[in-house]
This record gives sequence, C-alpha cells and structure tokens, in this order.
Amino acid sequence: MANIKILLADDHKIVRDGIKLMLNSQAGIEVAAEAGNGKQVLEKLENIYIDIVVMDINMPEMDGIAATKEIKNKYPDIKVLALTMSNDDLHIRQMIQAGASGYIMKSAGRGDLKDAILTIMDGKHYFSDEATNSIMMDLVKGKGKPSSPGLVHITDRELEILELIIKEHTNQEIAEKLFISSRTVDAHRRNLLQKTGARNTAGLVKYAFKHNIISPKDN
Repeated sequence: MANIKILLADDHKIVRDGIKLMLNSQAGIEVAAEAGNGKQVLEKLENIYIDIVVMDINMPEMDGIAATKEIKNKYPDIKVLALTMSNDDLHIRQMIQAGASGYIMKSAGRGDLKDAILTIMDGKHYFSDEATNSIMMDLVKGKGKPSSPGLVHITDRELEILELIIKEHTNQEIAEKLFISSRTVDAHRRNLLQKTGARNTAGLVKYAFKHNIISPKDN
C-alpha cells in the first residue's frame, strides 16, 4: 500500500521540523512537501500529488482558511487537517466551514497526530478537543441552522455542480460543461452529500430547496 503523502503547512520552520520528525517516523506516512503559507501550498499542489494537507490556521500572505477554500474548490479529493495553538472556536469553525475535515492541537503527540490523519483519510472527521467536539459535530451535521445555507459552507464550484445535479445532468455531462473530470465531479458530489447529510441525489435536491440555496424556479 502506498504511503499517505502529506503537505505540511506552517509559517514556523521549527514547528514544521518537529511535526515532520514525528510523521516520518510513522509507517505508511510521508511528508512529501512543506509550505510556509497558503499561497505556497497552492503552488506546491500544482506540481505534486498530495493526499492530505496539515494546515496551520494563522499564516502570512494567505492564511489556512483561505487556502483551504481554494484547495476544496480545485482539489476536492485532498483532505485538510487544521493545526491550531489554542481552542479558538471562531477560527476552527471557519476552517471546518472552508472544508477542513478536522483539527488538532500543535501540542498533540505523534500517536494523536497519526490517528487524526488516518481518521480523515478514512473519510471521517477528527476533532482533538472534547470540549468543542459537540459544537464541531453540530457544525458539520448542520444541526439547528436557519432556512439558509447557514453553517454548512458550500463552495462556488459545489454550487455550480449542485445546480446541474438538480437539472438532472449526469457526472459526465457536468464534467463536460465545467471542463473538469468526471472523477472531480464525483468528489464534489460526495462532499455535498457529506456536508448536507443527504443520502442521495433526491436528498440533495430537497436540501437545496429547503434551505433556499436554489429555488424551484431555477430547476
């Protein structure tokens, strides 16, 4: 089985070195690239295959929140694990809204870090602090939100795809219209199902109308 390839993003080299040392000692995990800010992350992703970005939230030039939004728009299959120094609920919420699959404290041990990566690569969410776990799970599942997109962040690309799904276009037809691959369309569709809690296409349609993301007249 191929190693899980990590891109490690943090503006402090000493932090990157420490995390890299922990990760490279774990079987099946490889730090394949490093970046000091979000802009560098996007540049690296153009030239190298990465499975998951371990992303600091606060970085110069482009922070982790903005970078995560760009990643999920351009590379929906790439997972993002947020790195944080403290339990800053606002920034953590913003990272989850942007598409991160979870967060972990920079002070975490190698075992916790490996668990977080494996959990996210398995398609699940990982939250390192039990005190905010219930808040984050409510955010991901979209509980208690008003009749609007609310706390579930749907990217511009996902919205385009959702509109075409509602118009009953196939993955291949959507791919041709948006000049992307069918695999990318499928990844966006999976992300939409996960974010909205819908079980199938009919559920996506119902969700979109219920929350006024797309009105019936647009169909």
